[in-house]
Amino acid sequence: MIFRAATADPADPADLDRATAFPADGPVPPLTSGKVREELAAHRMRPEWTWFAEDGDGRILGRALWWGRADSEQPIALDCLQVRAGVADPAAVAAGLLEAGHAAFGNRPGYHLSLPRGWRDDPATAGEVAWRRQAAYATGLTREIERLRYEWTPAAGTAPATGRLVFRDGTDEEFLDAFTRLSRGSLDLATRTELLVKDAGELARADMAFYLGCPGERSWWRLAHLPDGTLAGLAVPSATPYHRNVGYLGVVPEQRGKGLIDEVLAEITRFHAAAGADRVTATTDTVNVPMAAAFDRAGYEVTEIRLVLEDPAR
Repeated sequence: MIFRAATADPADPADLDRATAFPADGPVPPLTSGKVREELAAHRMRPEWTWFAEDGDGRILGRALWWGRADSEQPIALDCLQVRAGVADPAAVAAGLLEAGHAAFGNRPGYHLSLPRGWRDDPATAGEVAWRRQAAYATGLTREIERLRYEWTPAAGTAPATGRLVFRDGTDEEFLDAFTRLSRGSLDLATRTELLVKDAGELARADMAFYLGCPGERSWWRLAHLPDGTLAGLAVPSATPYHRNVGYLGVVPEQRGKGLIDEVLAEITRFHAAAGADRVTATTDTVNVPMAAAFDRAGYEVTEIRLVLEDPAR
């Protein structure tokens, strides 16, 4: 078995043609040929992030496609992992692909697996997930988080401001303080895991840096206050390379349980709607029941399940 990256030689595009032509079949939703070409053209997928597993005759048995932003130096996530139907041990082929890619990158980007709702109830889909999970675990991606992906469209409408909160801009220092306070008692699994190895201030700086690097603008961010000026929470409308995104939001621990998260989410939704967004996406962990309930109340609908397999050391 040979594991290699695609060639980037523009005079010989056959390699990337083979990458895009790989059969997009199976119950786990794959990336289509058109989508792969679109991502390659936008520099979010690249030949050096596109890996093949080949047999001795040069026949492609599997492919792994990593993704990053257009300006990323290294891939951010594994976006597609496929092994040809009929391969006796798909987990072994997939693990070989991941090991080769990780060695070349010098790190282990997380694997983001998009799945339909109720995927565990479908034996075919559950079986396809099983060998992918086995490969991910074998190559160090052992931290597992399951998220709900939500989507808002204008048909859902927006809730009017109630006056319970006042939203304003703030300094970087004020936002850093808000990020720090919001992490305490968070139900977000990634936040809780990070706090095992970082203090709240370090995590806040990392979170701020992440959202500053997203396509959204810093001028969109808002602090949420009670009418008397007490800090209540944080609203960070954001964006992906594809559409507007809820980004980061939360309520400080001492103000939780009062329904204020609905006010913060409504502010973000109104902001995006006023800008003409025809779609706003969001994610939350399946175990974060209060946040999921807030999305439900705001008219966001679950469109898929996102299973994330990560390196616990990252």
